[in-house]
Amino acid sequence: MLEAHTFEAWVTPLLIGGLILFMGFIIWDLAKQSQAGRFGTLMLFVVLGAGMMGYIFKVVITWLMESGGGV
Repeated sequence: MLEAHTFEAWVTPLLIGGLILFMGFIIWDLAKQSQAGRFGTLMLFVVLGAGMMGYIFKVVITWLMESGGGV
Protein backbone atom coordinates (compact mmCIF):
# COMPACT_ATOMS: atom_id res chain seq x y z
CA MET A 1 0.00 0.00 0.00
CA LEU A 2 1.19 3.48 -0.86
CA GLU A 3 2.01 5.60 2.18
CA ALA A 4 0.74 9.16 2.45
CA HIS A 5 4.26 10.63 2.61
CA THR A 6 5.32 8.82 -0.57
CA PHE A 7 2.15 9.94 -2.36
CA GLU A 8 2.73 13.52 -1.25
CA ALA A 9 6.39 13.41 -2.31
CA TRP A 10 5.41 12.45 -5.87
CA VAL A 11 2.19 14.41 -6.36
CA THR A 12 3.21 17.80 -4.92
CA PRO A 13 5.99 18.55 -7.47
CA LEU A 14 3.74 17.37 -10.32
CA LEU A 15 0.86 19.61 -9.28
CA ILE A 16 3.12 22.60 -8.66
CA GLY A 17 4.78 22.03 -12.04
CA GLY A 18 1.35 21.96 -13.66
CA LEU A 19 0.41 25.16 -11.86
CA ILE A 20 3.59 26.85 -13.09
CA LEU A 21 2.83 25.79 -16.67
CA PHE A 22 -0.74 27.06 -16.33
CA MET A 23 0.45 30.42 -14.98
CA GLY A 24 2.87 30.64 -17.92
CA PHE A 25 -0.07 30.09 -20.27
CA ILE A 26 -2.04 32.80 -18.45
CA ILE A 27 0.84 35.29 -18.84
CA TRP A 28 1.17 34.42 -22.54
CA ASP A 29 -2.59 34.82 -23.07
CA LEU A 30 -2.56 38.15 -21.22
CA ALA A 31 0.25 39.40 -23.47
CA LYS A 32 -1.58 38.20 -26.57
CA GLN A 33 -4.92 39.77 -25.62
CA SER A 34 -3.32 43.09 -24.67
CA GLN A 35 -1.23 43.13 -27.88
CA ALA A 36 1.88 43.75 -25.78
CA GLY A 37 4.42 43.09 -28.54
CA ARG A 38 7.72 41.30 -28.06
CA PHE A 39 9.19 43.63 -25.44
CA GLY A 40 5.92 43.83 -23.49
CA THR A 41 5.55 40.05 -23.54
CA LEU A 42 9.12 39.67 -22.31
CA MET A 43 8.50 42.14 -19.49
CA LEU A 44 5.28 40.37 -18.49
CA PHE A 45 7.13 37.06 -18.27
CA VAL A 46 10.04 38.62 -16.35
CA VAL A 47 7.91 40.50 -13.84
CA LEU A 48 5.03 38.07 -13.37
CA GLY A 49 7.26 35.01 -13.69
CA ALA A 50 9.72 36.18 -11.01
CA GLY A 51 7.79 34.45 -8.24
CA MET A 52 7.72 31.19 -10.16
CA MET A 53 11.45 31.44 -10.83
CA GLY A 54 12.06 32.08 -7.14
CA TYR A 55 10.24 28.88 -6.28
CA ILE A 56 12.19 26.92 -8.92
CA PHE A 57 15.50 28.32 -7.62
CA LYS A 58 14.48 27.34 -4.07
CA VAL A 59 13.78 23.77 -5.14
CA VAL A 60 17.08 23.49 -7.02
CA ILE A 61 19.12 25.01 -4.15
CA THR A 62 17.40 22.75 -1.61
CA TRP A 63 18.12 19.71 -3.78
CA LEU A 64 21.78 20.71 -4.14
CA MET A 65 22.16 21.20 -0.41
CA GLU A 66 20.46 17.90 0.46
CA SER A 67 22.46 15.91 -2.10
CA GLY A 68 25.75 17.35 -0.86
CA GLY A 69 26.60 18.97 -4.18
CA GLY A 70 28.21 22.32 -3.54
CA VAL A 71 28.70 25.19 -5.89
